Amino acid sequence: MTSPTPPVGLALEAEDGKLVVLARSARLRAYTSAGQPAEGAAVRDTDGRTYAAATVSHTRPELATSALRAAVVAAASSGARRFEAAVVVTEAAEAAADDLAMLAEFGAGVPLYLAGPDGVARTRTSS
Repeated sequence: MTSPTPPVGLALEAEDGKLVVLARSARLRAYTSAGQPAEGAAVRDTDGRTYAAATVSHTRPELATSALRAAVVAAASSGARRFEAAVVVTEAAEAAADDLAMLAEFGAGVPLYLAGPDGVARTRTSS
């Protein structure tokens, strides 16, 4: 009997794999209205500290906060000013432009990995 083949994704360094775990866990705590997608995100600053957050929806769409923007805000509120890496666990095929702009505010070239709800990293882009 053969065992099922695990999904193939990007190979991640161990520290980036930890970000995926944190982002998946955060996604479970997302506050979303019916039909709105839940996301989880995690960022690591240049001191090695990690911050995780989830989507916070709102009946007024302009007041909603994406998971990545929430994680960046949490990190910046704690004094982080540069990031080494970020992960978003999402069903989306690509990162939102506003999310990339928020990440880029804290440095160009920060790797951003998108992983599916299964925890498999699918794509890599950068700020």
